[in-house]
Parts: sequence; C-alpha cells; structure tokens
Amino acid sequence: MIIAEKIAGLRKRNGWSQEELAEKLGVSRQSISKWESAQSVPDMNRILKMSEIFSVSTDYLLKDNMVSLPGEDEVSAELPRTGAEESARQVSMEEAVSFLAHRDAVSGRVALAVMMCILSPVLLIVLTSLQESSILSLSETAAAGIGLTVLFVLAGAAVAIFIAVSLEGERFKYLEREEIDTEYGVNGMVKERQEQYRPTRSVQLVTGIVLCVISSIPVFIALLVFGENDAAVSVAVAALLVLVAVGVLLIVRTSMVWGGYQILLQEGDYTVECKRENRKNEHIASIYWGSAVAVFLAVSFMTNAWDRTWIVWPIAGVSYGVVTAVAQVLRKS
Repeated sequence: MIIAEKIAGLRKRNGWSQEELAEKLGVSRQSISKWESAQSVPDMNRILKMSEIFSVSTDYLLKDNMVSLPGEDEVSAELPRTGAEESARQVSMEEAVSFLAHRDAVSGRVALAVMMCILSPVLLIVLTSLQESSILSLSETAAAGIGLTVLFVLAGAAVAIFIAVSLEGERFKYLEREEIDTEYGVNGMVKERQEQYRPTRSVQLVTGIVLCVISSIPVFIALLVFGENDAAVSVAVAALLVLVAVGVLLIVRTSMVWGGYQILLQEGDYTVECKRENRKNEHIASIYWGSAVAVFLAVSFMTNAWDRTWIVWPIAGVSYGVVTAVAQVLRKS
C-alpha cells in the first residue's frame, strides 16, 4: 500500500473526518485530501506527527511493502468505519464522473432558462412602445396580446426546464446536502478537472459581469441622441435586457460547473459546516425566494418598469446572506 492509502485507512479506523485529522496535524483539509488522493506527500515533520497520533511506526507509513501493523494481520485502505465516518456517504469514481457530466449538461439548460426569464418581457416592451408611438400599425390590444403571449410562453418554458433539471438531478441531491467521503483517486481527478476549467471560468465570469455592468449604456445613448423619445428608449431598454440576459447566462453556466467541482471536494459553500447550516436554512430559502419572485412580478406588472425592476435580484441575493446570518444568530441564542 502507498502512503496515501495508509493515511486514509488509519484516519477511517480512528473515526476521524479529514477536517479532524487536519486539526490534529495543524494543516488544512485540502492538504489531507491531497495526501489521500496521492496528489502530494506530507513532509517528514507531518509523517512523524502522524506516527504519534496513529500510534504506528514511520517505517509503516513510508514503506509501501509494509501492509501490516503490529498485532494485526492486515491494514487496508478500506478499514472499518466508526464514529463520524459512519454518517459520510461513499462516492465512487463512477458516481463522481457521472455527477460532473450531469452538472455540465444541465448548466447550459439552467442558464438558458434564466436567460429566457430575463428576455420574456422584451417583445412586450418594444411592441407596446412602438404602437403608442404609431410606428407600428397594431392595435393596443394586439400589441399587448402578442407581447404577453411571448412573455408567458418563455416564462412557462423556463419553469419547465427548471422542473425537468430538478427531477433529473434528484439522485445527486445528497452530494450537496450530506457529508461525503470520496474513494481513492476521486479528489485527484476532480482537482485536475477543476484546474483545467479555471481559465474558462475566469473568462466567462469576467465577460458576464462586464456585460451586466455596461448593459445601461444603450439607454444612456438613446437618451442623449433621441431625448425623451419613448420608442427609442424602449428599444434601448430591450438592448439592456439582452445584454443582462447574455451576461447572466455566462455567469450561471460557469458557476454551476464550478460548483460541481466544489461539491465533490466539499469546498466553498459545500463544506461540511455549510451543508449542516444549509439544511437548517432550507425552509427559509423556499419562503424567501418565493417572496422575491412574487415581489418582482407584482412590481414589474404594476409599474411596467422592466428596465429597472431587475435590480430586485441582486438586492435579494445580498439580502439573503443577511437573512440567513440573522437566522443563525437567533438559533444560537
């Protein structure tokens, strides 16, 4: 057995999670993960420390041909689980690869559905404005009817995509909610793919953010060139929504793919502690985001200010962090 297998086996035999072993050795969980997936090797000081806390010799840790401990017949990488490890679900290489493929496939569909939601009122805004300016020879009822039909078709299609994706990903839900323990080699594979994807993520994230930031430029240009001309401003608002939609599509897609890597590595928002906290916040999330959608639609239809009401979403995103933090404080108190 190589040292990576021995560290994983001894850790599991003692019933320690990677976080607990990292604490005892004074290193990060990522370091333990790299040692156990053979991405790196601990230095001699760490090996000596492990020899003490595991009560084994340094020879056992360093020599691949030594697979037995004193008083035992065999010690393998798959030693019996006890304590905290009992609650961790095993994730095989096949399951991890399947999950990453699923995540990559659905990320584009979810991003497209979000884009459709943002674009849904564009035709309604343009048609009603052009009709009011007498540029289009349509009745007010016809313009509103066509615009609303497209709006509801796009919104309905987006909801259908969200539901379909949710149902397809049901078997992977435990990865986001429960503590997991990956088989030997899984972490190394995921880390390698994550590093390969990192440049793509940077480009898509930066491009998406820049598009959202510059999305107001068409409106400013329309106001400078055409003044208060309603038709020109409406077309500019439509261009604004298109830029925002494309920017959000890139952000959502790359964030979902990156999130898949973090889920398997239990990093970022998917550490064991975050998962435990998220389980407590599930009811809050459903109520909060349901209310946000209701507010967005109500305000948008009442004011017809679709060019401004989209600001509800970044505000809601920031506020959600505050809401969950307050809920956490209240639970502790």
